[in-house]
Amino acid sequence: MCEVKARATDYFGHPSLAVTRDKQQRLRRLAAAWLAEHQPGRVTVRFDVAAVSGTRVEIIENAF
Repeated sequence: MCEVKARATDYFGHPSLAVTRDKQQRLRRLAAAWLAEHQPGRVTVRFDVAAVSGTRVEIIENAF
């Protein structure tokens, strides 16, 4: 799963800072619900964040 956060500049901080603890918990619950519904078998789940600032893109693997 990849959460994408974008900002035009870093003036208000790095885009990844928008992935708060509450947002992380919400994404975990959504992923668990999807896995329970679709039962894909034994899978590994990873949460990445794509932080876009202006024209820069940073991928943070295993962000949480």
